[in-house]
Amino acid sequence: MQSADQIHEDLAEFVSTFYADPLGFVLACFPWGEEGPLRDHSGPDTWQRDFLTWLGQEVSQRRFNGVDAVYPIRAAVSSGHGVGKSTMQAWLVLWIMSTRPGCRGTITANTSHQLDTKTWAAVQTWGKRVITSAWFEINTQRMYYKGARESWFCTPQSCREENSEAIAGQHAADSTSFYINDEDSAVPDSIHEVQEGGLTDGEPMQFLFGNATRSHGAFYQSCFGERRGRYHVVVVDSRESKFANKTQIAEWVQDYGEDSDFVRVRVRGLPPAASDLQFIDSASVAAAQRRGVSVLSDDPLVCGLDLARGGSDECVLRFRRGNDARSIPAIRVPGEHARDSMKLVTLAADVLQRTYNGYRVQTMFVDATGGSIGGPIADRLRNLGHRNVIDVQFGGESPDPKYGNFRAYMWGRMRDAISGGLAIDSHAGLEIDLTSPGFKHDKRDRVILESKEDMKKRGIDSPDDGDALAMTFAQVVRAPRPVLAPYRPTTTWG
Repeated sequence: MQSADQIHEDLAEFVSTFYADPLGFVLACFPWGEEGPLRDHSGPDTWQRDFLTWLGQEVSQRRFNGVDAVYPIRAAVSSGHGVGKSTMQAWLVLWIMSTRPGCRGTITANTSHQLDTKTWAAVQTWGKRVITSAWFEINTQRMYYKGARESWFCTPQSCREENSEAIAGQHAADSTSFYINDEDSAVPDSIHEVQEGGLTDGEPMQFLFGNATRSHGAFYQSCFGERRGRYHVVVVDSRESKFANKTQIAEWVQDYGEDSDFVRVRVRGLPPAASDLQFIDSASVAAAQRRGVSVLSDDPLVCGLDLARGGSDECVLRFRRGNDARSIPAIRVPGEHARDSMKLVTLAADVLQRTYNGYRVQTMFVDATGGSIGGPIADRLRNLGHRNVIDVQFGGESPDPKYGNFRAYMWGRMRDAISGGLAIDSHAGLEIDLTSPGFKHDKRDRVILESKEDMKKRGIDSPDDGDALAMTFAQVVRAPRPVLAPYRPTTTWG
C-alpha cells in the first residue's frame, strides 16, 4: 500500500505533465461521466477546447525556464449569454494553481455581487471536483496551497478603482502572475493599467471575459479596437454553444431582430453598433457613490414606491431630496409580504406621516403599472387623506419624445442626475440594479429600456431598487411654499 506522501508525489508528477496542456488537464482532472454533477457531461464545449488548445501552444512556444521572463499570454473572450465563461475561468484558475508552484493570481468582476455569487462561486464549485482539491484551501477570501498561503494563491478582488492598490504589486518572477477579469466591459480602465504592472516578469497571463456592452473602454479596445493585436481574441455566438438556452435565444432574435444591439451583444458576442447597451455605466454609478452630499434648503423630499409581483422581487421605497439619494435609507419589503395590500398601505401611510431629517415626504410616486396592486394602494392612500400620492404607469407615454415609454423617461432623467451630481448609497442591490438594464431603440429611434422580463431571462433579478429611485424623477416636484403668518398691524392709531 502506498503511503500518503507517495500518493501526493505521484499525483504531483501526474499533474505536472499538464504544465503546457490545459485541455489535457481539464479532461483528465475532473470526473467527467462519473456519478455526480458531471455524469451527463463529457468535457468542454467546442470553443472552450479551441481556447485551451491555443493556450497550451502559447505556453510551449515561450519555454519559460523559471528565470528569464517571457512575453505575457493575453486573451480576450467576448461572447453572448450562457456560453460557460465562468466555468472556463474556474478551469484556468485550477490549472494554473495546480501546475505552477508559487503562482499568484487575482480574479475580479464588474460588481461584488457578480464576483461573489458567480465568478468566485464557480472557482469554489469546480475546486471541489478537481483531482488536486486536497492541496488547496478555498474560502471566500482566498484560494491557496496549504502551507503556502502568502506565496502560492489566487484572490478575488473588487474592481473598484479605490481598490486598485490591492491588485497592484503582484509579481511571481519564478512562476506565473495571472489576472482574470469577468464581465470585463464594466471593469474600470484603471484596473487594466494596474494589471499591466504584474505582467512584467515570470510567465505572466491575463484573461478578459465579458459581453461587449460598451463601444469603448479597455475590453472593447482589447477585443475590437487598437489593442486587439496584443490579445488572442475569441468571439463566441451563443447559438454555437451547447450550454446556451436555444429557445430563449430564438425568442430574443424574434423580438429584437438579428441586427439589433441587444442580439449583437447578448447573443453574437459583438459590441453595440450605435451606442452602449448598458444604459447607465458602472463608472458613473461608482462616482455617484463616492461624491459628497449637496442639497439646497428648499429641495423637496420625494419618495418612490416600487411594488413586487411576488417571488424573489421586493417592494422598495427610495427617498431623494434634490441631489441627495443617500441620507435616508431605503425601506424593503420581501415579495411574499406584498400579497397583503393593507400592510403596504399601512407602511406607506406611516412613511407619509413621518419626518425624515426634519422633512416630510412632499410627493410619493407609486408603481401602478398594469395589473399591479399599486393603483388600489394609491387610491386607498388618497382616501385616507394623503393627496400627495401620484400613480406612475411605466408603460405610459413619455413627456420627452426621445424615450419610448414613461419608464425609459424616468431612467433617462435619473441617468442624467447620476452624471450631474446625484449622491447615492453603496448598497450592492442598488448598484447592480442601476448598471444591469440594457436598452434598444424602437422603429422611431426612441430609447426603450430592457424589460424586467427580459432581464430575468438572462439571469438578472428585477431592478426593484433602481425602479424605486427612478420614480423619484417621474416629475418635477416644486419646493413647498412657506406658510405665511396672518397679517397683524404693528402700529396702534389713536
